[in-house]
Amino acid sequence: MSQQSHSTSSHSDQKKQVAVLGGGSFGTAITKVLAENGHTVHFWMRDGNQAREVAEQGTNQRYMPGIQLTGDIRPTTDFSTAVQSAEAVFVAIPSKAFRAVIQQHAADFCNDQIVVSLTKGIERHGFKLMSEILQEEIPRTRIGVLSGPNLAGEIVNCDLTATVIAAKDPDVRRTVQGLLGCEYFRVYANVDIYGVELAGALKNIYAIVSGLAAALDLGENAKAMLITRSLAEMSRFAVSLGANPMTFMGLAGVGDLVVTCTSSKSRNYRVGYAVGKGASLEDAAAELGQVAEGIHTLQLVKEKAEDAGIYMPLVRGLYEIIHGGASIKAVINGLMMAVQNSDVEFILPRTLTY
Repeated sequence: MSQQSHSTSSHSDQKKQVAVLGGGSFGTAITKVLAENGHTVHFWMRDGNQAREVAEQGTNQRYMPGIQLTGDIRPTTDFSTAVQSAEAVFVAIPSKAFRAVIQQHAADFCNDQIVVSLTKGIERHGFKLMSEILQEEIPRTRIGVLSGPNLAGEIVNCDLTATVIAAKDPDVRRTVQGLLGCEYFRVYANVDIYGVELAGALKNIYAIVSGLAAALDLGENAKAMLITRSLAEMSRFAVSLGANPMTFMGLAGVGDLVVTCTSSKSRNYRVGYAVGKGASLEDAAAELGQVAEGIHTLQLVKEKAEDAGIYMPLVRGLYEIIHGGASIKAVINGLMMAVQNSDVEFILPRTLTY
């Protein structure tokens, strides 16, 4: 299938100016979708060599080897140039640098500009999600979050994928659906920004757990148990912080959790698998060569859960394995001996769910 075969004529008569900030795998994937949908994509990255490669060869070999980028893509290292004429800005900057970059360039954004975070992570100070950072740093913009079962390697191959755009403003939701939607990339809408975004951050922790389980060859029943208990645990945590429990029944919740917990294409799953096979965390991360957000998120969620008194045995168990030197089998045995509580959160009376 040719790289451009999915472009549809319906996009060609409504070409938009958009920006993508961040030249990693997901930023590249979204750039490819937008460009093939007929839009002009101002693709910002820090690395001048990387920008030149995209401009001259139409490739981003470090993050997307073998993928050709076609359409009106304009790579740049000039932040202001990238965002100033964009109707919508998609931010794919790693969480650890997210605030610093947005803060440094806050004046470059326009009033009422649509700014959508693609980044799944949590800032340590104040347990802030990326949308909250955007709200603090560029409050005059209209903010949204994109999340879901979106493995970048499949998106660039035009494999059927669905995602969720979460925003309070209906125009933001409609605009993003129009920009990104095509034959293979479906965009569904939600208003629960916090729940959608928190689901995207939390599932990375459970992908590491699932990778560990796969390395130990625990069996299909165990995998199913871990995924469903992960869903119960992450939704319990998120709802206690104000998210809508129904969000976790959708693509951003169970959908993203399933793909991340079952696919060897998931960075966090691969880290868990390597640790389960005896590698140190440092070696597993080094072999990966990219950020596994779940390691960072694990520490923050464990601290937050303990402060808030939220029961999260999988988070606690994974933390003990990775940072406390506990044996994987001992932790799993401990989980199996835990209280057999409610199957589905929010169904039994609250006093019975723990």
